[in-house]
Amino acid sequence: MITRIILARHGETQWNKEGRYQGQIDTDLSDKGYEQAKLLGEALKNVHIDHIYASPLKRAYETAYAVAKLKSMEVQQIEGITEINHGKWEGMLAKEIAEEYGELVNQWHTNPRDVQMPDGENLYDVQSRAMETLKEIVANHHGETVLIVSHDATLKAIICGVLEIDLKNFWQIKQDNTCINVLEFVNDTCRIQLLNDTCHMDQLFTSIEQAAL
Repeated sequence: MITRIILARHGETQWNKEGRYQGQIDTDLSDKGYEQAKLLGEALKNVHIDHIYASPLKRAYETAYAVAKLKSMEVQQIEGITEINHGKWEGMLAKEIAEEYGELVNQWHTNPRDVQMPDGENLYDVQSRAMETLKEIVANHHGETVLIVSHDATLKAIICGVLEIDLKNFWQIKQDNTCINVLEFVNDTCRIQLLNDTCHMDQLFTSIEQAAL
């Protein structure tokens, strides 16, 4: 019997646009982010889903809610899939962090698995709690389909985990806003059926292009 896990990233926030590190700061979706969440909801409207989980951070919960309201379902918040704690970097622009933490930033972009965020987490911390949460969800919902709405770093850490690849490959995995990933669990085996799919965003891209004409 197959247990399907649909992993989705939250919609865009203003801080995403600005290049500001969010981490566990509770930011809202931008106007575009709400549109992305709405399109995600439409994309999954006719997909059978038994349960919906989201990180407690608003940007993830609001994205999950856009799906849930079309299905008259509830969103269950779960701490284990929240975003990485960036510590002192949270709230700072990427260029500000580069100026103050140059060498550590370089390590983050070249060898992320060995970086300890100042007063925050490292990727092993994130992967450990996220994978434990994922295993619990799979065990509790055997044979069902579950939507999980989470965050960029957390989703990348999960994907590395299920593929059993080193976290040094973290940056080789892309997770766009409101992307869809599908994992299938059969016994103790996990296979990835879909990765970083954003086809549902075509409508938004077309609207933006037409507005620019």
